[in-house]
Amino acid sequence: MKDKVDKYLEEITNKVIKEAAVESPSFNFTNSVMAEVNMLNQSKSIVYKPLISKYTWGVIFAVFIALLVYIVFFSSQTEVSPRSNWFNAIDFSVISNNKASNAISNFSIPKVFAYAIILFGGMLCIQVPLLKYHFNKRLEI
Repeated sequence: MKDKVDKYLEEITNKVIKEAAVESPSFNFTNSVMAEVNMLNQSKSIVYKPLISKYTWGVIFAVFIALLVYIVFFSSQTEVSPRSNWFNAIDFSVISNNKASNAISNFSIPKVFAYAIILFGGMLCIQVPLLKYHFNKRLEI
């Protein structure tokens, strides 16, 4: 029974396939599709532009460094008022003479652990660019 149904379906399928006309795309089908795809990509592409440009960051950094240098080296020499030595009056011993800094200064790392950390860091610095290159090439069209 099943053989008769399969044979009947096969005959009908063959008949439909013989009667169907073979359709072919137009001559410029690929070019027109690719042109439309390119237009879609161009219309939706967003170019990243940072809020603060690299030039502005450079100017901000340079002004900050110049201000810091002026405060540290030249402020006490140019002014004669008692405010000029405010930087010298700050007691920085609080940073170095406290329980936390003393505990950290007595802490020692074993050599094997230090070598393992250095090796891990080196391998990480090598593998990240290699994996980035690999995935960029794989996802490239």
